[in-house]
Amino acid sequence: MAVSLYQIAVDAHDLKGQAAFWARVLGWRVVYEALDEVVIGADERALPGIVFLPVPEVKSRKNRLHLDLAPDDQAAEVDRLLGLGARRVDVGQGDDVSWVVLADPEGNEFCVLTPKRTLVD
Repeated sequence: MAVSLYQIAVDAHDLKGQAAFWARVLGWRVVYEALDEVVIGADERALPGIVFLPVPEVKSRKNRLHLDLAPDDQAAEVDRLLGLGARRVDVGQGDDVSWVVLADPEGNEFCVLTPKRTLVD
């Protein structure tokens, strides 16, 4: 049986706001929008996508799953993301790490890594 990653589901209060933030972060666009979900992707045919789904509760702890971004220039990307509405957060990573931990406008943590070209470097 073959399987592929279709989309990543993210719980949100402001579906449109979260979708707009992450579309700007990734250089993607909104490819589908309804009252109960907003989907972003590189285009309608590119997989995977990210779907934002409504939830009534607020985020209360550190994420169990997060995204890692690998830009060409970590410092410049962190500055860009802060300008888009991200904020720095401390999840216990300490001061002597090579990645920067940020949170999106609803508090979902993600990491900005140093440049990467493969899954093992």
